[in-house]
Parts: sequence; structure tokens; C-alpha cells
Amino acid sequence: MSDLRPLPWLLVSAVALLVLGIIMISSASMDMAAETLGNGYHYMIRQLLFAGLGCAFAIGAANVPLAWWERSGWLLLGIGLAVLVLVLTPLGHTVNGSTRWIPFGLFNVQVSEIAKLCLIAYLAGYVVRRRDELMNSWSGFFRPIGVLCVASFLLVIEPDFGATVVLMAAALGMIFLSGVRMSRLFLLIGFCLSMGAVLVVTQPYRLKRVVSYLDPWKDQFNSGYQLTQSLIAFGRGDWTGVGLGNSVQKLFYLPEAHTDFIFAIVAEEFGLLGSLLVLVLLAVLVIAGLVIARNAEQADMPFAACFAYGITLLIGLQSCINIGVNTGLLPTKGLTLPLISYGGSSLMVTCVSLGILARVEMERLDKLEQTPAKVAPAPQRKSYGGAR
Repeated sequence: MSDLRPLPWLLVSAVALLVLGIIMISSASMDMAAETLGNGYHYMIRQLLFAGLGCAFAIGAANVPLAWWERSGWLLLGIGLAVLVLVLTPLGHTVNGSTRWIPFGLFNVQVSEIAKLCLIAYLAGYVVRRRDELMNSWSGFFRPIGVLCVASFLLVIEPDFGATVVLMAAALGMIFLSGVRMSRLFLLIGFCLSMGAVLVVTQPYRLKRVVSYLDPWKDQFNSGYQLTQSLIAFGRGDWTGVGLGNSVQKLFYLPEAHTDFIFAIVAEEFGLLGSLLVLVLLAVLVIAGLVIARNAEQADMPFAACFAYGITLLIGLQSCINIGVNTGLLPTKGLTLPLISYGGSSLMVTCVSLGILARVEMERLDKLEQTPAKVAPAPQRKSYGGAR
């Protein structure tokens, strides 16, 4: 893909997923929207609006120089933490016991989506700017970890455990790629796993989800309800599915059919083959992002490479967790499937992220054209993090 240039692959896979998402949201939500809102096309129309805004934001992000993101690290950190605090004030909007949204006119903004992108941008700048401290001193190592812990604490209060997991996993990936000592990385991983276990054990509803995940059929009408209904959808889909619009599970059996569990509806209506198509498109998107990051690394663009790795990890990890939840490989967690699930905040931030990836590749190509001899990929060139 590197020889074929990753940008076209990124754009084609993203557009394909976006179109597929609009189609599936229409199918998954039509009956429920008609019954509860009186308009079967309510969610489809809103998603089309979000998609249009997302494309506009993506174009805007593709025209913002990476230098702005790099020098605005502290500003972005402030924005990320500020929105996480703001949602905990009376301005926050609570749905199903979670306060994750701030009302903004015609729609609600999920602040964790904004915070994740801002914090990844800050961390990318820190890794590049303070590399020596990160590699050689404990204070330099723990400083960004402290910031991430504060953000994670605010996310857990909402509560939004899924966003916390995605953010910390992406941050760990970025720190690993920076070349930090493995002993320190293992210490950090152990700390994160310990904190995750404490959060699960101390919250009864989280512990109940984990227990029901191990055997959802034991309590299929209570704690295991969502997962069992999702698995039924996969079983009904068989190889080729029951056909677009013919899902039974979306008819008030499977909760959140157009958001968190839309992949199960894809599997029911298009079967194993349709599910594999979605997986292939997501894989192409993630691989293209990784290739863009690697190309930037070889072109001696350390911030661009680190930022691109972080963004790609966010998208890839969230996709894996959502699909794992839908298929019963992971405990039930409220995370959308990027570009496919219904949700304006997730879609628009994902589009902005893709615009940034496109900007990384465009700046690399510009640099390659201006000084080809200096930035041509070298097999022995060190990564932005150096050797371990």
C-alpha cells in the first residue's frame, strides 16, 4: 500500500463505510423511529446532516497545517480537560444514568470524542518535544501519564469507561512506539490493568456485565439480554443474511440497534459475507493510517508520525472493541463503530481525524517533492522514538 500511496485507500474506505453506515442506520432505526418519534427517517436524516458537517470539517482539518496542532498542544490539552469538567456541571445532559453530553442546539455533543482527539494531539507533541526526558527520567515519563490519569478520572465520573479504555490504550501505543524502555512500559501497563480491575470490581453494574459476558445465556432476559439478542442476530444472518431491511432483531428486540449494536444488524441482514466486507473496509482504513504514519516517520516528520499513529490507534481500537462487544468477545460497552454507528459527535470527530491523516500525507508528499534527496525513505533510519 505504501508504493500505491495510502491516501486514496484511506478516502475510498472511509467513504464506503460512511455510505454503508447511513444505509444501515436507516434500516436499523426506521421501525423504532416511526413508533417512538412518528418519523421513520428521523435518524437517517440526522445522520446525513452529521455526515455533511463531518465532510466539511474533514476538508477544513486537511487544510490546517500540522505546525498549528504541534504548537497548540497546551491549548488542546486545556480544551480537552475543560470539556470533561464542563459536562459534570449542570450543563451536562444525562441519558441512561451517564452524563456524557452537552446540549448544543439541535444535537448533543459527546465531550469524550473531542477530549480524546485533543489529548492525543497534546501527547504527540509531548513525546516529540520532551523525548529525552521521556526516555531518561521518571519525571518526564510520569508527567504525561499524570495528565492522562486526570482525564481518565473525569471520564470515569461521567461514567464513560469505554472511552477511558480507548484513550489509555491509544496512549500506551504511542508511548510504546516512542521507544520508551520496556520496563517502564510494563509498569504502566500493569498500573492501567490494576486500575481497570478496581473500577470493574467496585462498580456492581460493571461487574455484572463481566459476569454476564462469560455466560450471557444464564441470565438472557436481564444482564445478558443485549448480548444474547446480538448473537441471535448473527445466527439469523448465516452466510448471506436475510436481506436489507428484513432484520427481526431491530424490531425492539436488540437495544441500541442503530448505535452500539449496528454491526449485529449488518450481520443479520448481510450475513457473514457482509460482516467480512465491513471488517475489510475497516482494516484498509486502519492500515492506510498506519502507512501514512510510517511514511511520515521515514520522511523525518516526528510530530506528524506520532499524531497519525495516535489517531489511527483511536479508530482501530474503538472498532475492535465495538465489534468484540457485538460478537461476545468482550463485555458489553457503549462504544460506537466509527463511521457506521449513529452519532454526530463520533462521526464528526472521526471525519476530522481522517482529515488530519490526509494532511499528514499531503505535507509528506510536498516535502518529498521539494527535497527528494533528503527525505527519501532510508532503511536504517531510526523511528521518532529512537531505538529501545
